[in-house]
Amino acid sequence: MGRHFEVRAKAMAQTAAKKTALYTRASKEVYMAAKSGVPNPDSNLALRSAIDKWKGQSVPKDVIERAIKKAAGGDVENYIEGRYEAFGPGGSYIIVDSLTDNVNRAAGEIKSSITKKGGHMGSVIYNFTETGVFAFKGNNRDEVEETLILSDVDVREVNLDGDTLEVLVEPSAFGAAKKVLLDMGISEFEVSEITFIPNETITLPEGEEKEKFLQLLDVLDELQDVQNVYHNVEL
Repeated sequence: MGRHFEVRAKAMAQTAAKKTALYTRASKEVYMAAKSGVPNPDSNLALRSAIDKWKGQSVPKDVIERAIKKAAGGDVENYIEGRYEAFGPGGSYIIVDSLTDNVNRAAGEIKSSITKKGGHMGSVIYNFTETGVFAFKGNNRDEVEETLILSDVDVREVNLDGDTLEVLVEPSAFGAAKKVLLDMGISEFEVSEITFIPNETITLPEGEEKEKFLQLLDVLDELQDVQNVYHNVEL
């Protein structure tokens, strides 16, 4: 593939806490997307993208449908977005996005989790590039790239890895790119999201620092206020 990025594991979370947190993240994001327009993925591209994203992480259909019905029913939830940057164990860089109804709780839990594993808060986002990413089955690389370009989509890269196509676009072009791909008949996405890709990655040697880093990822994965975690470590 082209520029390396981490595709989240599709396997269900192994612990109850991780599974609960995963479902909560999906529910909140789908709810927010449904509230941003009509609660119908056929006419709400943000909702369609959110559904594709969480289906790709093995979130059950009923969890997604309950969030859509909640939005359609007029329920009002006030979720606030947050972003935290930190230097993690072993010289790693970490970005944590939150979506919460209690900012103080989210901030306290995220910062405490990082410092307990030897990290500290600090600006690291300049080491990442925000990118729209799509991955799906196919081998018609040239056709996909040409169609996107002719549709005035700001494409960064289109790469073929085996039978999987990876499309990287400017974040502002994400919606337009998604529409073009859907119009081309692509209906199933392994990845469909705007993410932060590290400009350079590092490999942590086996030992204490790597163990702390992996433990930190596990802890963050169990926090229900955490929506996304980005880092620069090759796993």
